[in-house]
Formats: sequence, structure tokens, C-alpha cells
Amino acid sequence: EKDGIELTREETFKYRFKKDGKKQYLIINESTKEDSGHYTVKTNGGVSVAELIVQEKKLEVYQSIADLTVKARDQAVFKCEVSDENVKGIWLKNGKEVVPDERIKISHIGRIHKLTIEDVTPEDEADYSFIPQGFAYNLSAKLQFLEVKIDFVPREEPPKIHLDCLGQSPDTIVVVAGNKLRLDVPVSGDPTPTVIWQKVNKRNDLVQNDADSMTPSENSSDLNTDNKLLFESEGRVRVEMHEDHCVFIIEGAEKEDEGVYRVILKNPVGEDKADITVKVIDVPDPPEAPTISNIGEDYCTVQWQPPKYDGGQPVLGYILERKKKKSYRWMRLNFDLLKELTYEAKRMIEGVVYEMRIYAVNSIGMSRPSLASQPFMPIAPPSEPTHFTVEDVSDSTVSLKWRPPERIGAGGLDGYIVEYCKDGSTEWIPALPGLTERTSALIKDLVTGDKLYFRIKAVNLAGESGATTIKEPVTVQEILQRPKFWLPRHLRQTLVKKVGETINIVIPFQGKPRPKITWLKDGQTLDSKDVGIRNSNTDTILFIRKAELHHSGSYEVTLQIENMSDKVAITIQIIDKPGPPQNIKLVDVWGFNAALEWAPPQDDGNAQILGYTVQKADKKTMEWYTVFDHYRRTNCIVSDLIMGNEYFFRIFSENLCGLSETAATTKNPAHIQKTGTTYKPPSYKEHDFSEAPKFTHPLVNRSVIAGYNTTLSCAVRGIPKPKIFWFKNKMDLSGDAKYRMFSKQGVLTLEIRKPTPFDGGIYTCKAVNECGEAEIECRLDVRGNQ
Repeated sequence: EKDGIELTREETFKYRFKKDGKKQYLIINESTKEDSGHYTVKTNGGVSVAELIVQEKKLEVYQSIADLTVKARDQAVFKCEVSDENVKGIWLKNGKEVVPDERIKISHIGRIHKLTIEDVTPEDEADYSFIPQGFAYNLSAKLQFLEVKIDFVPREEPPKIHLDCLGQSPDTIVVVAGNKLRLDVPVSGDPTPTVIWQKVNKRNDLVQNDADSMTPSENSSDLNTDNKLLFESEGRVRVEMHEDHCVFIIEGAEKEDEGVYRVILKNPVGEDKADITVKVIDVPDPPEAPTISNIGEDYCTVQWQPPKYDGGQPVLGYILERKKKKSYRWMRLNFDLLKELTYEAKRMIEGVVYEMRIYAVNSIGMSRPSLASQPFMPIAPPSEPTHFTVEDVSDSTVSLKWRPPERIGAGGLDGYIVEYCKDGSTEWIPALPGLTERTSALIKDLVTGDKLYFRIKAVNLAGESGATTIKEPVTVQEILQRPKFWLPRHLRQTLVKKVGETINIVIPFQGKPRPKITWLKDGQTLDSKDVGIRNSNTDTILFIRKAELHHSGSYEVTLQIENMSDKVAITIQIIDKPGPPQNIKLVDVWGFNAALEWAPPQDDGNAQILGYTVQKADKKTMEWYTVFDHYRRTNCIVSDLIMGNEYFFRIFSENLCGLSETAATTKNPAHIQKTGTTYKPPSYKEHDFSEAPKFTHPLVNRSVIAGYNTTLSCAVRGIPKPKIFWFKNKMDLSGDAKYRMFSKQGVLTLEIRKPTPFDGGIYTCKAVNECGEAEIECRLDVRGNQ
């Protein structure tokens, strides 16, 4: 879109749209000033806007046309040279286009444009201009017709400067920097006066031209500023002298050319002088780099100072631009000129580094951009901390806790400020030195009995958040609280640990002032060398580095505050691996079996025996194999032994800690011998699996389109495997090549190749074996292909 209006390709091929991968291009053919504006590209993912400024193409003039003074019947040639040989132009005479004829010729060869006038007449005297097409240039010169007069009466006339306005204050001529200044001063006097040009308020450096002593090729003079020749006859600043006027020319005016210029005429009869003020106006100088302040979450305040030089014209306003630090694309923030020296920039992304720059604008144009501001990052202070509460109070301390803010932002979180204020006062006093990064604080050295308000603030790069304050004052005094244990759930039942493990029991409690804590084991005081006890304001800890069997027992802990108390009991059971079973016996051996008996182990490892593991080993290999696992009885029968082999047996006992380190083993091997009995396997009647055919999936009626292959399918079972027959309208299809029949894993399929309406009818599938037969049918309709 251009200025909100959608662009199309139909607009006389003015616009072309191009796509290159993920890039989209808008190409404007033969751009003009009317193409300036705001262009917008929209997708379903967002919008992007850019401004296009079309400036006129710059054209350099290598040689401008010069004024001519010619006599009757002479030739006048105006010539100029420009930088582009393809540029065309028109010649004007007093504002009207010159039409070439037999006497007036116009030529364009390369970069040179010529206007030639043959046989000059008084009617040819005029102002001639050349205007290049497409450029805001007007190259002008004057043609003066010189009449030859014979004055037989000699006379003298004092010099006279003929300006429109002459007075005490000098006349002011305004020229835009870079443009040509041409100052025509009509003069008169007899004899011809000497012309002196002088720049006032400088040293008396003069540019003078004596018409009596100069040839036409010498009709130029230079302007000195520090006794040094600054130009030659074809230089930037020059003076041209003619019979009735003099011309002061500055090519490409600059700021240093400003000032008061005085022209003085002298001849033997007298002298005359006039002051002319030349003022050069330009675009302003670039302002100093703007400063950034009041930075927020997505906004900031930009401030700047006016430019040191306004270009000679009042500054109309300012244009502000912004870019990301790592980007090269500047984005304009205002389309109307800013009149003030501050601006609040908005809609920035928090956490991204930006830079700003400023332009000054006057009636001539826009200055060059200022230097970029110091990089800055929009960030906002965090929100207030939440869940701010008093956790504990004593006679000189207050314990506080809170949670982090809900919104921290890109600036992160540096810490928290905790302050307190006495009831009835407005002075907030820091409770901690500096910031704290924790979400809890213990405020110490408070005066007992004081009523205090507490508040907390979160702090980051952007500053402090709002304060969260406790609504009611807190009185600094010890609060009597009944002692009470908060026994964890896993300690309410027997705590089982293995020998060598670490025991660390933490029991929280409440009670104020700090209670007295006493630990007992089976009614006896604990040995501090064997068991470690650690107490705090909120819990007590029992610690045993390496548990032993003698640590088992009942532990009792008591809280005591004055005449109030609370106690809890904890049972600890230390277990170890059991010993091996006792008195293992080989009771009997018969057939492929051996009977074993044993007694429970003498040492159960301070835990219940969960079972036994029975293993056997052939005497030849002595490789042990497990026969029973987790076996609970103290006797067993080992079966499936090999006839003629000798076996040893061993038994491990097992508890919660695992299997015993050693096993109880039979002393003598058990010899497995043949006893003379013969095994007779039972006889079974062979089962008859025969089954008559039965369809397990029926045929389905179908309606198909003629010309497309179609199939009919069903499923059948039967033992032995039945033979399959297909029929159409009771006619056997076995020998018809139009049909193909398949049977796979009991699924029967009939394929009909390119059916026609005549193939419609009743189709039957028949299955037959020695146990019986079964059949199933369906209807097939074949529609014509319309």
C-alpha cells in the first residue's frame, strides 16, 4: 500500500512485484517526486512501514553561460556544459521558448549546449536562459546590443550607482548556500569611472577593475580576505565590468561569503558608493547528540539542544529517529515536526538496546543527523514482592519472609530493601545494610516493646518497585508458645536401618521461649560419644554416623518450657544379615528325589527370617544351581535329580538385609540309584478335530460402476480344508477367464475384470468337505458409466 491505498500491477506497469525466497520486493519504475510517501507491506504475520523520499537528481554545471555585449551584424554564442550528456533542455528568451530559424541555431553535442544568433539586431537584446529538463536549474545570461554613437560634444558626468534602494542601511540580498549569486549594479559616469569592490569589516582588501586600462579578456578581478589572491579570472568569486554596469558573481555561495560588500565608483569629476549586504542561508548544523532520561518498560524521554547554527533561518522543528544498536536501519518516530526540545518515545521492546538521533529543519531543508545517543535499554522496575509476612518474633528480633515479585522483567532482580518504621513516626529506617538477595530476613538488635511497621521493596537496574507493607504494627516481645512436636509421618512407625548406614532424624517442634530438649534411650541418657544431638530454635536432630546393632531401641525426646512439656517416642531397628541355618540333614533319597531338613539360624540379624534358598551341586562339576528361592519351611524335597549322580546340597537363610554370608552344606553326597520300577506313560484318546465348512464373514451386496475391476470377499473355516466353488445365477464360473478366484488363510475373493451391466446378478460361494457343505450369496449391481 502507498499512503493507505493498495498498489496493483495494472497501474500502467508503474509498479512491479518480485519474490525471492522469503524476500519480497516492490520495484517502482521511473520514480518521480509524486512517488514519495509511506509504503506499507502487510502479511498475516505483521505489518512493516517505510518512508520513501524522492529527491531531484543532481546535475553538475561545468560551464555556465556568460553575459554578452555585441555590435550590430556580429554573432552571439551562448554556451554551457553539464555533467550528463543525455540531459536535454530548452532555451528561453525573456521567459519564452526560443524557436530556431535560419538566423538562430540550437545545438546539443555531448555535454555542450549552444545557442547561436547570427547578425545580431537590437531586437535580440534580452535575458537568455537554459533550463535542463528534469532539473531545477536555470542558467541565465544577458545579451546587450552595443550601438556605436558619435558624440561631438564632449561632456563630463560624475559617477553614479543606479540601485533601486539606496539609503543609510545597506540593501540585503539573500542567497541559498550552494546557489549562484549574481549582482548586477548599473553605473554611469563620464569619463568611465573606476570600480572598486570592498568587503567591509575586514582588512581593506580590495577588488578593483579599471575599465580604462583593462582588455575584455581581463574583465575579471578577485576578492581578497587576507592579502592573498583567492581566485583567478574564472574563479568562484569574480567581478565583470561592462560599459554601463558591473557584475559581482559568487559561484556556489558559502557561509563565509556573508557580509557587507561596498562598491565605490571614482572618476575625475567625483565618486559614488553603495553598501550591499549578502546573507547566505543554509540548512541548520546538526544538533548535539540527544540525551536519554526517564527510561521505563517500553518508553523513554529524549532531550536535545538547538543547533549551534540555524542556517540563517529560524528552526521550524525537529525529526527524531531510532534504531536497534546492532541494526543499520533507522526508523522515523514523528511525521509532524517536533516544536519542543523533548519527546517521549514509546512502543519499544523491553530488554533491547536502542540509539536515538535528531535532525533540525528550517525553511531551506533538513540538517545532517546528529551523533547517535548513548545506547540505552528500556527496562521497568519489578512489581512489589508478594506474601510478605512475619514469621517469628522474640524480645529483640523479628523474622520476616516473602516471595519474589510476580513481574521481574528484562532487568532481572538485584535484591530487596527491608525497612522499618516506629508506630507514630514517618521515618523509614533500613533494617539491613544494603540489599539482600534472600527471600527471608532476621532483623536483630530491636528494642523490646517497640511497635514497628515493616516494608520491603524489590530493586533492579530500573530502580525500586512499589513497597509491600505489613498492615498492623509488630510488637517486639517474646511470645509464650506451648511446646509441641511435629513428628514426621515416617517416624511414627519403626525406623529400620542396616548396619553401617547413617541415621539422621530431624524432628521439628514449636515453643517459645526456646525449650529445653532431652533425649533418652530405653530410659537411659544417651552417650554423646556414640550418638550426636543437635538442637535449634525449630528442630532437634539425632545423628548416628554408622549404625550398629546396639543402636536399636526406643528413643524418647522431651520438650520442656517451665511447667509445660511434650514428648514423642521413636523406635529404631538396626538389622544385619542372618547367620546360616543349623543342623542340615539328608533325611532320605528315593527315585529321583532327596529329602532335606534343617533348623533356623542362631543369629537372625535382628530381623525376621523371610525364607531360605536351597541349592544343589553335582559332585563331578560342583556347580551350584538354585532349587528353591524364598522357601519358608525348614524341610524340603529336591526332585528331578539324575539317576546315577551324586549331589551335595546347601541352604542360605534370608531376612530384610539379604542372604546370609555363609551357607549350611550337607557333609555327605546323596547317591541317586535305580530302584527297579518302570514308568508307564498314560494313554490318551486322540481328539477328532474334523469340522464342517462354516462361513465366518458373509458376502456383502455391492453396487459398482461399469469398467472398473471389482471384488467380492468372504471368509470360511472347516477341517479338512474345504473346496470352493463360485456361481453366478446358479451357473459355475470355474472355466470363465473373466473371473479370478483367490483363497488365502480362509479368506475367499472373487475378482471380476471390468464388469458390464450384464455382469450384475446373484453370486454364490459354496464350500464343501467330507463333513458337509455351506454356501452364501450376495447381489451385485453394475451401473453404466455416465
